[in-house]
Amino acid sequence: MPLQRQAILIAALWWGGMSALSFLAVPLLFATLGSPAVAGPMAANIFSLQCWVGLVFGMALLVILRRWRGEGANIAPAALTTMGFVLFAMLLALLQEFAVAQNIVTARASGGNLRLWHGMGTAMVLGQWLCAGAVLWRLSAPRIGQD
Repeated sequence: MPLQRQAILIAALWWGGMSALSFLAVPLLFATLGSPAVAGPMAANIFSLQCWVGLVFGMALLVILRRWRGEGANIAPAALTTMGFVLFAMLLALLQEFAVAQNIVTARASGGNLRLWHGMGTAMVLGQWLCAGAVLWRLSAPRIGQD
C-alpha cells in the first residue's frame, strides 16, 4: 500500500474514532446511565483509551510522513506542517492524560474547581479532534501531477 494511502487510513481512523467516542459514546453514557457519578469514571476510561490510541496513531503517522519525505516526495513544507498538527495533538493528549485528568479526579474528591478542569479537558479533546481532522484533510488533498 502506498505511503499516502496508509497515512490517510490512519488519519481517518484517528479522527473517526475520536468523533465516535467523544461526541457519541461519552454523551450517550451520561444520557443512559443517569448519574454523573457512574458515567464519569466510565467516560474517563474512554478518554484515557482515546489518548493512548491517539498517541499510537500519531507515532505511526510521524513514521509514515518521515518515510514519505525520505523517499524524495515533493511534500516538504506540507509534510512539516502536517507533522506539526500531529505533534500538537499528541502533546494535547499527553497533557490531558497526565495533567488534566488527574486534576479532575482531585477536584472531584476535594471539592476543587471541577468546572475549570473539566473545561480544560474538553478544550484539549476538541483540540485533538481538530488537529486530527486537519491532518486527514491535508493528507487527502489532491496532489498536482499524481494519479
